[in-house]
Amino acid sequence: MLTEPLDRHATGGLHRHMAVQIDRSSPVLVTGGGGYIASWVVRELLAEGLSVRATVRSTADAKKVSHLLELGAAYPGMLQLFESDLLVDGSFEEAMQGCGLVMHTASPFFVSGIKDAQKELVDPALQGTRNVLETVNRVDSVKRVVLTSSVAAIIGDNIDAKNVPDRSMNESHWNTSSSLDHDPYSYSKTLAEKEAWKIVEAQQRWDLVIINPAFVLGPSLSRRADGTSVGFMKSMAGGEFRFGVPDLLMGVVDVRDVARAHILAAIKPGASGRHITCAETLTILEMGQILREAIGDRYPFPRNNLPDFLMYIAGPFVGMSWTKVSRNIGVKYKLDHSYSKQDLGLSYRSVRTTLVDHIEQMAAGGML
Repeated sequence: MLTEPLDRHATGGLHRHMAVQIDRSSPVLVTGGGGYIASWVVRELLAEGLSVRATVRSTADAKKVSHLLELGAAYPGMLQLFESDLLVDGSFEEAMQGCGLVMHTASPFFVSGIKDAQKELVDPALQGTRNVLETVNRVDSVKRVVLTSSVAAIIGDNIDAKNVPDRSMNESHWNTSSSLDHDPYSYSKTLAEKEAWKIVEAQQRWDLVIINPAFVLGPSLSRRADGTSVGFMKSMAGGEFRFGVPDLLMGVVDVRDVARAHILAAIKPGASGRHITCAETLTILEMGQILREAIGDRYPFPRNNLPDFLMYIAGPFVGMSWTKVSRNIGVKYKLDHSYSKQDLGLSYRSVRTTLVDHIEQMAAGGML
């Protein structure tokens, strides 16, 4: 594990600290506006009284934009939708004109069913970031970019924390263990964030603030059921884990807190650097116990861990290679979120609140 000698709000380079005052009369651009996190960001911005331009792949895709249209109706004249594509150069130019702030959230998030990692994950994340930020370089009105990265850009495999003091990961750390062939999602987020720092350091007009969320859970503003977070909660409540779960530790954070982190990163003039956003690190089994205590036995939440030897046998069948199993199962670590509290003034909901709100919403929507 490479630990770079950077300060706690490390940028991965020598980017200067800038105090940026956002002009609240100018619109805010949110890329990938229909996404799970982005939708909450859009709602929070509108609630702050800021006008929003949200980009989507297609404004005609009712399944993906109906919740945005509902937000637009709730805040008349404050929300505009634009069509843009991460892989098409210049496709964000029109939407960005006149914006003082850009929230770049658009990036694919899925960890299973990957057929071509380069095409499905790396290209949209890396080329998309390059495309958006090169457009920022051409649009003089932009003063700050808030980028949605991930803790996956900080830690790849859990074992990466083994040589870190107290096994506590912070913003000075970078994921050095992921690759195109091993954990390509984490690899894509790492490449994209490093590219963002490279681009911002080559100019002096705008600054960059990074949000690095852990695994994001909590209620969704859309009714889509195909997201990774919804899929995980379906597995928790649907019986897929009734015979046991992997002894896997992960950071968890509420989607509403992640959205708030983006807003604070945008409106606080002195906000800077990377920000781990994570309420708590806990195992899948601990999540199951929290849900059972809160909800009871309405659903077959997991009751025990699978033995490690079974994970080596079953791992490859559920998308976990032997390498992934050996580097993550039973390996403890922590995510230090103190900088997000200090720099942004962010506070966190309990994981119990996040899990219960998510399950109850899915149940009410007929997803369980």
